[in-house]
Amino acid sequence: MLVWEVAKKYATALFLSVKEKGKVNEVDTQMLALKQVLASDRTLLDYLAAPQIPDEDKLELVTTVFESRLDRVPYEFLLLLVRKHRADYLPEIIDEFDRLVKVEKGIGLATAVTAVPLTGEEEQRLVEKLAARSGLTIELKKKVDPSIIGGMIVIMHNEIIDGSVRHGLNELEEQLSRVRVH
Repeated sequence: MLVWEVAKKYATALFLSVKEKGKVNEVDTQMLALKQVLASDRTLLDYLAAPQIPDEDKLELVTTVFESRLDRVPYEFLLLLVRKHRADYLPEIIDEFDRLVKVEKGIGLATAVTAVPLTGEEEQRLVEKLAARSGLTIELKKKVDPSIIGGMIVIMHNEIIDGSVRHGLNELEEQLSRVRVH
């Protein structure tokens, strides 16, 4: 299974569970705080993902550290991830869970990758087009990557729209390599 498939499966299960209990916002806050901890120091995540460490030791650590700090559902969710050997996917699961929470609130997350920074007008037009396409209010995250040469790559809800010059050149090269000259 690909990382995003695992993340989507587990995040959806967590989302549906907390939605049923009416605790979406508080669990989202807790999960995002957990992600910040994991981002600042990967030691915990590496420990939970290490195959040479017995599951009992991992479960004991999760219980000691998180039982009193997390709501019951996210705590039990962490135990499940350890038992299923999916703890190393936790950052991606949290990202997908947060995306589901935002969609529930009518917010869509999009990332625009450009070779140069977007102007205010370009950003505004992009947000409007994505909002019209998705029916959601768009939160745009911007990244600059000169290697795409020009154009833009937009990533939204696991969909990639690649309008970069680099992508166009790669497609052209592929098409030209198939042409036979006699």
